[in-house]
Amino acid sequence: MSDSNAAQPQRRPSNRSWLVALPLIAFIALAGLFWFRLGTGDPARIPSALIGRPAPQTQLPPLDGLLANGAQVPGLDPAAFKGQVSVVNVWASWCVPCHEEAPLLLKLAQDKRIRIVGINYKDSTDNARRFLGRYGNPFAAVGADVNGRASIEWGVYGVPETFVIGRDGAIAYKLIGAITPENIDGVLKAEIEKALRAP
Repeated sequence: MSDSNAAQPQRRPSNRSWLVALPLIAFIALAGLFWFRLGTGDPARIPSALIGRPAPQTQLPPLDGLLANGAQVPGLDPAAFKGQVSVVNVWASWCVPCHEEAPLLLKLAQDKRIRIVGINYKDSTDNARRFLGRYGNPFAAVGADVNGRASIEWGVYGVPETFVIGRDGAIAYKLIGAITPENIDGVLKAEIEKALRAP
């Protein structure tokens, strides 16, 4: 008795299975490309459309109750950028990387050739003052951006971000993300020196 299954020719897999799997393969390829770009890209190198343009002319009120030598630390006044190199740091007490970069900002503030200015982003006044009480205040001025609108005008993606403003009041450089021991010496100080050398 012959085996009826042995007599039947074997069917080849249909090309339809590839067609069904094609969208999945395309999705995996795109996801891999997206992951690769995110994993290897440096978000601090995202270009800013504001480079070379005047700093936003938005005034911000001072962080209420923040004192230096018994006097209220002033808020953000864009007119104060003219004639000196300033470093503007956008920060918040709830921002974890801001805690990590705080000692580096304090060290940077020792350079009397520059003026360090803070924009306190969507923070409570008490928490912001406690933050500066804990780490020390590197800022000559701190503007309270309670609703985040001023930071949008500055083109802020998220906190922390740091800007170098030239003597002409224009944005010379933007650092996205925290100031670190690596980028403060390798990048940020170099950009500050470049701004100091500019006419």
